[in-house]
Amino acid sequence: MSQPRELLKAADIEAMEAVASLHPLNPNALRLRKSLGDATGLTQFGFHRIELAPGRDSSEYHWHHHEEECVYVLAGHGQALIDEQAHAIGPGDFLGFARNGPAHVITNTGEAPLVLLVAGQRLEQDICDYPHRRKRLYVRGEQGDLVDFDAIVPD
Repeated sequence: MSQPRELLKAADIEAMEAVASLHPLNPNALRLRKSLGDATGLTQFGFHRIELAPGRDSSEYHWHHHEEECVYVLAGHGQALIDEQAHAIGPGDFLGFARNGPAHVITNTGEAPLVLLVAGQRLEQDICDYPHRRKRLYVRGEQGDLVDFDAIVPD
C-alpha cells in the first residue's frame, strides 16, 4: 500500500531538500525552507519548516493587514522583535500574529541553527507593511506592488 500524499513521515521531511529563500528587503533574511503544506497539497494555508543559521533573520520586520501567521520553535535559540521589544525564544515557544497585529521579526541569536515551524494564510489579497524600510506591499495573488510610505495617498 502506498503512502497517501496527505502524510509526510518524519523521514520524508528529513529527506526533503531545503530551498534557500532570501527576503527581497532584507539581505540578512536567508532561510532554508521545506514547504510541508505544498508537499501535501495545501493551497490556502502555508506550512513551512524554516531553518535559520546563526545571525540570520526570518524576514524583514513586518506586519500584515489581513493575513495571520504563527511560529512554533522546534530547536535553537533566538530573539523575537515584536512591536520594537526584544524577547528571547527557544524550543517549545509559540508566537501567534493576528491580522493587524504588531510588527515582528525573528533572529537566530544562538550558535546552532534555529528551527521553526511557520504557518500562515495564503489570502488572494493582503497588505504588508515594513516599517523599518518605510515600505508597503500590496499583494494580489502571485503579484505584488511595493511602494514607499511617502507615496501612499490616504482616502
